[in-house]
Amino acid sequence: MAKPRFTVSELATLLGAESVASDHLIEGIGTLQSASSVELAFLHSGRYQQQLAASQAGAVLVRSEHRDEVATIALVVADPYIAYAQATALFRDQPAADRAMVSPLACVSESAVLGENVTIGPHAVIGDQSVIAAGVIIGANTVIGDDCVIGENTHLAANVTLYNQVSMGSGCVIHSGAVIGADGFGFANKQGEWLKIYQLGGVQLGNRVEVGANTTIDRGALDDTVVGNGVILDNQIQVAHNVKIGDNTAIAACTAIAGSTQIGKNCTIAGACAIAGHLTIADGTHVTGMTMISKSILRAGAFSSGTVMEPHQQWKRNAVRFRHLDELSRRVKSLEQFVKQHTEGQPE
Repeated sequence: MAKPRFTVSELATLLGAESVASDHLIEGIGTLQSASSVELAFLHSGRYQQQLAASQAGAVLVRSEHRDEVATIALVVADPYIAYAQATALFRDQPAADRAMVSPLACVSESAVLGENVTIGPHAVIGDQSVIAAGVIIGANTVIGDDCVIGENTHLAANVTLYNQVSMGSGCVIHSGAVIGADGFGFANKQGEWLKIYQLGGVQLGNRVEVGANTTIDRGALDDTVVGNGVILDNQIQVAHNVKIGDNTAIAACTAIAGSTQIGKNCTIAGACAIAGHLTIADGTHVTGMTMISKSILRAGAFSSGTVMEPHQQWKRNAVRFRHLDELSRRVKSLEQFVKQHTEGQPE
């Protein structure tokens, strides 16, 4: 595949920068420190401003107040970080449209429906009655079960597993190792023996959903598990059965969400959080890393729990004191009552 190349003038048009008349070719993206004369760089944070004048980048995305500090060519934009994100789409590796094909080593059910320009890699499996829309890319060894629906221009990387009755919209990206539609953790205890509750629902993903590597989304027990439009899920996240995640919510790696919890729209949940089941989290809620959420959040805000890092010996001492926190609280309350009883009526 030919490497993408753009003139600076073309990039200015594509990225919405102020017009620049230059035929200088750009072939990639780099940092201010590492970019060569054929690469694009960007200044987003003031902490890197000192690197700007010395940068060898062929062009640099900057705000208007920094244009005169660029040693080469300044591409002036409203938000360099947004422009950088848009630029990555121009330089990413992707199969050419004329390479769209179904590998002869793939196993595609006769009852599956394939749209135009679908790419299916070797040893991929497409189940009965599944519908694969136009422009979909399915990587090697990926398995798509029966009665699945994959929207236009969605990309499933190698080694993705979709169980039966999984649907997703257009423009989704599912990374390697993701498993969507496995059984939820449903069991009933009958006299000490665990009786399996078979999961009869499916999974619905909206448009432009991104699911990270080795993330798991369980199918619903009766109703479907639902992930809204524009949701981004990092690597190694657990989404349990019947969870609902609202549009444009972002969840970082290693977070676990227990069953039937509803997370609102436009939330951000940092890494390694634990969210109990059957809760409601309001639209616009922000949760910091390693937070344990054990009750519903009904009004948007920022929420944290856990303790911050400290030297080990200090942490050990504090951990011991933490065990006595309830006792200490009772003693303080008792002292307060004693002081109050012996000071009432006395002159100040």
